[in-house]
Amino acid sequence: METNLTPIKKTARTAGVLYFIWVMTACYSLMYVVPKTITQGDALSTANKMRSHEFLFYTGIANDVFSSAICVFMVLALYRLLRHVNESYARLMVTLLILTIPVAFISDAFSIAAINMFKGEVLKTFELSQRQDFGMLFLKMNDYGSIIVEMFWGLWLLPFGLLVYKSGFIPRILGIFLILNGITYIIHCLTHLLLPGYQTLVFQFSMPFWILGEISITLWLLIKGVKSSYECKKSQWPEKT
Repeated sequence: METNLTPIKKTARTAGVLYFIWVMTACYSLMYVVPKTITQGDALSTANKMRSHEFLFYTGIANDVFSSAICVFMVLALYRLLRHVNESYARLMVTLLILTIPVAFISDAFSIAAINMFKGEVLKTFELSQRQDFGMLFLKMNDYGSIIVEMFWGLWLLPFGLLVYKSGFIPRILGIFLILNGITYIIHCLTHLLLPGYQTLVFQFSMPFWILGEISITLWLLIKGVKSSYECKKSQWPEKT
């Protein structure tokens, strides 16, 4: 029994490690880099912060690139773990998450353009206030890119949650948590676009679901891997063709 489970546990643990690193890269960017380099709605303050913390800002860009690479390996590990549950759902899960990567790269390009404007390295014939306004515009475009990415963050969790729910070797409740997590991402994204005045309220409502969903599955995969009582039958794991 344990011999049969070992490859599955290894794959699950690998996915858990990669998922944990991916979450940590997001925390570094959102909770450390952004507060120290950007003041929403204040071009002068943002320009001063970004010039003062230029290296930190570029570590945020490098962190985003690294995060995208980790994202690819993580979702492929999840695909290996869950493709036997439902091949179509597993492919959809991979596709929806991979689609976020080009948007993330474009958003990073806007951020690089913004800091170069604040430093005066581009648009040199423009007044300082004009360069700052353009810099804030590019940061705003970065924000819009993040909104688009958030929609796909929600969408990919729906097939992922269904796969977890149907798997039999991961607790079903974690699949439900992931589906709720995905739905709240989608709601938060649409609120940001359509009802921005309610964004803070929806964010506060959504946060517990985000923790229950992705944090719970990350810790389960990292620590437990799969249920120790699960019987890995050959009929449940078709041979690779």
